[in-house]
Amino acid sequence: MERRKLGFIVNPIAGMGGRVGLKGSDSLEILKKAKELGAKPESGGRAVDALGKIVSIKNNIELVTYPYEMGEYEAKECGFSPTVIGSVKRGDTTSRDTENAARGMLELEVNLLLFAGGDGTARDIYNAIGDRIPVLGIPTGVKIHSAVYATNPQNAGDLAAMYLGRESSTIRLREAEVMDIDEQAFRENRLSARLYGYLKVPYKRNLVQNPKAGSVSGEEAATDAIASDVINSMQDDYLYVIGSGTTTKGIMEKLGVKNTLLGIDAVHKRNLVGSDLNETQLLELIENQKTKIVATVIGGQGYIFGRGNQQISSRIIKKVGKENIIVVATKSKILSLRGSPLLVDTGDDEVNNMLTGYIKVITGLNERIMLRVAF
Repeated sequence: MERRKLGFIVNPIAGMGGRVGLKGSDSLEILKKAKELGAKPESGGRAVDALGKIVSIKNNIELVTYPYEMGEYEAKECGFSPTVIGSVKRGDTTSRDTENAARGMLELEVNLLLFAGGDGTARDIYNAIGDRIPVLGIPTGVKIHSAVYATNPQNAGDLAAMYLGRESSTIRLREAEVMDIDEQAFRENRLSARLYGYLKVPYKRNLVQNPKAGSVSGEEAATDAIASDVINSMQDDYLYVIGSGTTTKGIMEKLGVKNTLLGIDAVHKRNLVGSDLNETQLLELIENQKTKIVATVIGGQGYIFGRGNQQISSRIIKKVGKENIIVVATKSKILSLRGSPLLVDTGDDEVNNMLTGYIKVITGLNERIMLRVAF
């Protein structure tokens, strides 16, 4: 088989703001705050999960990467002997380093650029090289609205291996949207997203995520019906962790309490007991307290955990249990999935597998639908 060239870039700070409730890590100020709150790097581990799926064809691949935590460490951990280009300041990488890395790999004419990050990273790649070479994202960020990412790290590795290996002729390229949001507006509970451009991505259904679908005009009645159903079923001896999103927002509004549209809140006896909570605060709240989690479906993509609600971590889900998870979604969001299953990507395979199977989804007042959850 012809030897192929794989570019590999890791954004080591991507996703660090998620579990601590900062909704991103694109600025130095927010990154510093995330570290003060105890945030730990997660993108390296998820990049290793992806690269591990390519090990089987490593003898037919020249892997080109950037120094230290931008790919070199992860490549060597997986048994590769990478070609390392460029230079960075260890422990202090920036978006400029990502852009320089992408340009270097363009010059070396890699067959595929595999990168780990979030929407900000995808935007950096687009700014540097446009759509001149195929790319594929390993999802590690807080905000992943862009359609350039695989559905999870393992699928990123599988698809990269297919594209670079003997199945390359069966994998087509498609133009995929690079989306990003205004993080400051995000933290102020306002969602302001824009399209930056398109990247060429290897595509195989169910391995690459769709772009996020926005709410459909006129859904207020459906959201209100869902809110009534959830509230009518609330039990006073349970704490309710309310996930982010417009559908769950309807529950909070009907209760008459403050809502964090893009954060995680908690309700007990129909009163607000926690607002815009991070993982640590949630763990403290649910300790010795019977708890239910109310999560919604991301339209177009189908995620219920692992996108924009990383504060509800695998540790929290494990403590609460699958039987105490309530999933809500309007019928239009279900239809936007076009028959694809719901998805989970918590970063913990044990929890992901625990969540797979069929789950009941509330779609209106006294209305339910059974949908499959996949990982």
